[in-house]
Amino acid sequence: MKINITTKNITLDEPLRVFIEQKIGGLEKFIQKGPVSVAVEIGKPSKHHKTGPVFYAEANLKIGGILLRGESTHKDLRTAIGEARDELHVQIKKFKEKRKDLARQPSK
Repeated sequence: MKINITTKNITLDEPLRVFIEQKIGGLEKFIQKGPVSVAVEIGKPSKHHKTGPVFYAEANLKIGGILLRGESTHKDLRTAIGEARDELHVQIKKFKEKRKDLARQPSK
């Protein structure tokens, strides 16, 4: 799994990069095969929030030609990343169930 991390209005330090790779990389066990890439964007929505810590995390998972997306906004950056991961996990489950249901349909 290839993870591409971008930031907006914050700097990415090494412990944060490792945290993101562990959280998002843990989703790899739910994906069976195919080329998988993840684009993660973290940051502050604007420079306006310098005094109030408001962070967002957004993860776009591409499995073949399918795009799955999870996003979250929170006061704590690590919590926002965790919530985006959880939302992405739900999207993966839905995608797998839909694929399974299509395989069960009788062919015409």
